[in-house]
Amino acid sequence: MQRRKFIRNTVLGTTASILATDFVFSETMPKGYEPLEFQDPDPYRLFEKDEGMTILNDKPWNIEAKAHLLDDKITPNKYMFIRNNGIIPKNIEASKWGLTIDGESARKTKSFTLQELKTKFKQYTYLLTLECGGNGRSEFNPPAKGNQWTVGAVSCAAWTGVRLKDVLEDVGVKSDAVYIGYHAVDTHLSGDPDKEPISRGVPIYKALQEETLLAFKMNGKDIPLAHGYPLRLVAGGWPASASGKWINRISIRNIEHDGTKMKAPAYRVPCKPVAPGEKVKDEDMCIIESMPVKSLITFPKSGAMLKQEKGLHIRGHAWAGELEVKAVEYSIDFGATWKSCNLGKPKNRLAWQHFGAEIIFPKKGYYEVWARATDVNNRSQPMLVPGWNPKGYLNNACHRIAVKIK
Repeated sequence: MQRRKFIRNTVLGTTASILATDFVFSETMPKGYEPLEFQDPDPYRLFEKDEGMTILNDKPWNIEAKAHLLDDKITPNKYMFIRNNGIIPKNIEASKWGLTIDGESARKTKSFTLQELKTKFKQYTYLLTLECGGNGRSEFNPPAKGNQWTVGAVSCAAWTGVRLKDVLEDVGVKSDAVYIGYHAVDTHLSGDPDKEPISRGVPIYKALQEETLLAFKMNGKDIPLAHGYPLRLVAGGWPASASGKWINRISIRNIEHDGTKMKAPAYRVPCKPVAPGEKVKDEDMCIIESMPVKSLITFPKSGAMLKQEKGLHIRGHAWAGELEVKAVEYSIDFGATWKSCNLGKPKNRLAWQHFGAEIIFPKKGYYEVWARATDVNNRSQPMLVPGWNPKGYLNNACHRIAVKIK
C-alpha cells in the first residue's frame, strides 16, 4: 500500500524513469489511475502456487507452505516455498544462456552453453531436500529479524541436471581449491547492477559430492522461473541459500568464498551457546553447513476433530542434512512417553524419509501429537526451541499438531 501511495504521488517524469522507458500517452492517463506495472500482482497465479500458501514478503518474494500442504512424497511446484534475496530476473532466453567457470583455483576459465551442459555431461536425477536456514524463525524469543518462517520453508523435489563435479573436473581444479562461489543474474533490491543480492557457495568437498547438481529440470519439467530457471545449483541437505538460482558463473576459490551474504552474521550461528538476546561478535559466528535433524507431520492437518473409536493415522517426513534419519517417534502426552513410527529409507542420499503411525487415544479430549526424529549419530530433535541465535536459524524443535477426540 505504501508503494501504491508513492506511485500515485509521483510525477509522470519520475514514473517514466522507474519504468526505464518512455511513458507513452501519459498525458491521457485518467487522474488517480495506477499503471498495471505497479499494481500488486497475484503471487498465486504469478508463481502457480496453491492459495493455501503464506506470503511473507513481496520485495523480495518469500512464500511458505503450511505443514499439511507438504504431504506429497515429492514436493510439487504449487507447494514449494520461495526464498529470494533480490529481484527475480525477467526475459530469460535459455537458448542464449551460458555458465562460466573461473576463479583462482580453476586451471582455466571455461564457458558452456546450457545445451552443451545437457549434451556433454551425463544427466542425473535425485530427490534433494532443501530447507531455508531460517525455517522456524518465528518461534525464537527474543524475536530474530528476518522473514518469520513457521515450518513450511522446506521441500524435496526431483532435480535433474549434471553433476557439478563433472563440470569442475572438465575445467580443472587446482590442489589449493577450498570453496566454490556462485554468481547469478537476479538484481539487487536497490536496482544497482553492480550489487549482488546474494553470492554464496560451498566448500570444495560439498561441490564434488555425487548429488550436487547444476540442475535444469524440477519434477521432470523445466525449473519454474521463481526456482531458478534455466539453471541453478542444488546442494541438498545444506541451507537452501547454498543452492543458487539463475546462476551464470561459478568461481573455484582458494579461500572461503567472500561473496554477498557470506560474512557474519548471515547464515551463521554462534560457535558456542549464548544467552537469549546476547550480542555475538562476528568472529564468534560459525557458518552453517549440514542442516540438523528434523521432522514434519503432514497428515492430518492441525486442528483435526476425530471420533475416538476410529483412532488416527499420522504421516510425515524426516530429514537430517547430510545424514540419514534412523528413527522417528511420536508422543501424545507432551513428551512424557514416546512410541515408534514406521520409517522408510530415503530414495537416495539427501532425500527426506517418510514416516507413519497408528495412534489410539485413551479417552475423549484435546491432545497434541508431537514428532521427534533421531539421526544416525544419535542426535534427536529437542522438544522445545533449541539454542537461541541472533538470526533465528536452525530451529529443529519437535513439530506438533493439535487433535480433538470427540
